[in-house]
Amino acid sequence: MLKTDTGTREKEKKDYPVDHHAGIDNKRIKFKVRFDYRGKPKPARFFFGGRKTEDVAQEIREQQVALWRNLPLQGILVEGIDLGEIYNLYDEELDDEVSFAPLELIVYADTLEDLLRFIMREEFRRIEIIEPPSLLLSSRDVEKLLFRIGEMMQKKHFIKSKGS
Repeated sequence: MLKTDTGTREKEKKDYPVDHHAGIDNKRIKFKVRFDYRGKPKPARFFFGGRKTEDVAQEIREQQVALWRNLPLQGILVEGIDLGEIYNLYDEELDDEVSFAPLELIVYADTLEDLLRFIMREEFRRIEIIEPPSLLLSSRDVEKLLFRIGEMMQKKHFIKSKGS
């Protein structure tokens, strides 16, 4: 008769701790990103139809919240969405007040490259890496990251030049 060694199994359990983050492993990057959606005023047609910049900013933010909640992105998991208070700033170019609707996301990403889709947006304002407390990048990782940044900037420049 064979006898199982229970001491070995207990050791195995201690070496491989169970992660209690609903399928989120420790290799992912957790970060908080902030976007400020600008409410561009729409001129009134005849005597009606004009909208306040606060309303436009709030509407744009609501559309983006719906996209972040419902659009699946490979390598990205949006854990939380926080809506801030709408605020106004004076724009010297427009010589008028412009409203901004802030939105903060708490996100898990598989790789550092996945963060680029957040920071390359016009609405991007701030990013805070929550986990891990430090990142170690090899020269190959830095090369891949810089290549991806260059690629995204070229696409953005091409789209802007094509549109004008």
